Amino acid sequence: MPITRNVEHEITVAAPAKHVYHLIADVGNWPQLFAPTVHVEEVSQDERSQRIRIWATANGTAKTWTSRRELDPGALRIDFRQEVSQPPVGGMGGAWLVEPLSEDTSRVRLRHDYHAATDDPADLAWIDQAVDRNSRVELAALKDSAAAAASDLLFSFEDTVEIDGRARDVYDFVNEAQRWPERLPHVARVDLTEDTPGLQVLEMDTRTQDGSTHTTRSVRVCLPHRQIVYKQVRVPALMTLHTGHWLFEDRPGGGVTATSRHTVRINEDNIAGVLGESADVAAARTFVRNALSANSLATLGHAKNHAESR
Repeated sequence: MPITRNVEHEITVAAPAKHVYHLIADVGNWPQLFAPTVHVEEVSQDERSQRIRIWATANGTAKTWTSRRELDPGALRIDFRQEVSQPPVGGMGGAWLVEPLSEDTSRVRLRHDYHAATDDPADLAWIDQAVDRNSRVELAALKDSAAAAASDLLFSFEDTVEIDGRARDVYDFVNEAQRWPERLPHVARVDLTEDTPGLQVLEMDTRTQDGSTHTTRSVRVCLPHRQIVYKQVRVPALMTLHTGHWLFEDRPGGGVTATSRHTVRINEDNIAGVLGESADVAAARTFVRNALSANSLATLGHAKNHAESR
């Protein structure tokens, strides 16, 4: 019989318990809240029960699984259990428990129970490491997010292009990132792996306006032929967070509306080093938006030419 582990991590958060509970309950916000989480989709939900599919990283590896959650807002508790686990995990569950310590302070406990898919001690050790690392990262992020005051560091924006073509062709252009160096002038190098269909790890060197390059690494969730969601796990110096998606929507009269959406958190500590001593958060936001929009619109422009030529 595989060995079952029971572990618990906790942290004290300077925020009311109900506020913290709602942060945990809102899975749509998890990619911005928790570093390991790339994307979450709600499969089904009733008043207290919820099935979700999660795409996330564990020990640097991209994984996906389906979980059921039982929500108890009265007790400030959320129980979870993976319905479909990915090796080396054989099974995993646990609970989030939020306890008020005062009106403005709470304790969060994150419990896990799990076993490996095999009797190999190395598999259980891998899960031990992943659970410990992700739990510490998630609790620290929850603490920072619950107490965050600098909301102007986090912002979202999008760019849209109308295309007289098929959504499938536009999707294929963005999905086939291994071909970007030959298709996109601003892409110098791509290293793409897809061990699980639809779950990609993309490392890319992007050319900047001054001719230099910077390297990013992203995990991408590809949902044919409607959406590609991504999260950068290696970001440029001006950011601490960059998530986004490519959305492909058929128009009623024909053609496709293609949208690139970005959510970014500015790295305030690096503004002066990148943009100069006189630069502030507003300047950093403008710089990042202009750079990301230019690349997105360039990609969508080439995707438009590709789709319309077909």
